[in-house]
Amino acid sequence: MLTHIFWCGGTGPEDSMDAEQPDISSTDDAGVVDFKAAPIRARRIKFSYPQGSMNRHYVSDDLIMSHVVSMLSSVFPEGEDFFIRSVKYYKDEIANATLRAQVDGFIGQEATHGREHREINEHLQEMGYPTRINDRLTKRALAMIYRHAPHKFSLAMTAGLEHYTATLASLLLTNTEARALLTSDEVRGLLLWHAYEEVEHKAVAFDVYRTIGGSEALRIGTMRGIHITFLGLVTVSTLASMLTDRATYNPARLLRSVAAMRTNPWINRDVLRELGTYTRRGFHPSDNPTDYLLKTWRSELFGDQGILTDNLVGGRQRRSDRC
Repeated sequence: MLTHIFWCGGTGPEDSMDAEQPDISSTDDAGVVDFKAAPIRARRIKFSYPQGSMNRHYVSDDLIMSHVVSMLSSVFPEGEDFFIRSVKYYKDEIANATLRAQVDGFIGQEATHGREHREINEHLQEMGYPTRINDRLTKRALAMIYRHAPHKFSLAMTAGLEHYTATLASLLLTNTEARALLTSDEVRGLLLWHAYEEVEHKAVAFDVYRTIGGSEALRIGTMRGIHITFLGLVTVSTLASMLTDRATYNPARLLRSVAAMRTNPWINRDVLRELGTYTRRGFHPSDNPTDYLLKTWRSELFGDQGILTDNLVGGRQRRSDRC
C-alpha cells in the first residue's frame, strides 16, 4: 500500500495547490500578526494495516522506541479532539478571513489525524500495546482540563503542544536516521503525512491565541508546565506499556535497547533547542523556518510518484486515468 510505485507522467493529485507555500503567518516588530494566504486543507487519505504487516517491535526492532511511538500514538486521537475544541471555541472572535480559513483547515486536518490514529491504535492494541487504556486516561484528563480550566488556558496548551508536534515533525522530515528507524512502511507513511500537516498548520493555534489577546505570561508559563509533564507522562506510559511485554524481561534485549538510546536521533540538542525557543518573549512559530520542508515533501508524498498517492482517496484512480 505504501510502497513507492512509479507510474506514467502527468500532474499529481495535489498539483492544483500552489507550489509556493509561504509561512502561515509572521509578526512585525510591534508584535502584530501578519497573516499570509497559505492554504491549509484536510487531505482525504486512508491507511490500512493488514494482519501480520507489522512486526511486534516495528520501530527498527527496538523494544523501547516501539513502545514510545505506540504510547504517543495512543494520545493523539483525544489530543487532537482537545485541540479542535480549544481553537473552535474562539472561532467567532476571529475577524481576519485568512485566519478563519486556516482554522477550518486546521480543524479538518486534526480530525483526520485523530481518525487515522484511532485506526492504527486498534491495530497496536491487537499487537499487545495498551493503547485503549491510555486513550481513556487521556480523554479523562483532557476533559477535566477543558471543563474546569479557563478556555484561554486550553488554547495556550494547544499552542504549546502544537510546537512540540511541529518540532518532532520537522525532525522526521529532515533527519534520515529518524526516518530509518520507522522500518514499517505503514507506520512511516502515516507519520510522514501527519508530520507534513503538523508543519503546515503549526502556527494556527498560536495565531488564534494571539488574536484573542492571550498573554505572554500565560503562554510561556503553560509551556514550562508542558515541558515538565510531557516527558514525565511519556516516560510513565512507556514503562507501563513495556511491563506488559515479555521482551522487557529479556536482559540482553532490554540492555541493547537502552544502549541504543544514546545514539537515538530523536534525542538530540537541536530538538531541545528548538523546543526551548517557544519560551522566548516575542516568539512566533515562523521564527523556525519550515517552508522548504513543505516544498520538498509535497511532491515526495503527494506528487506524480508520491509515496502516499495511493493512500489519497481517489488517488489511485486518478493515476490510472492519466496512464
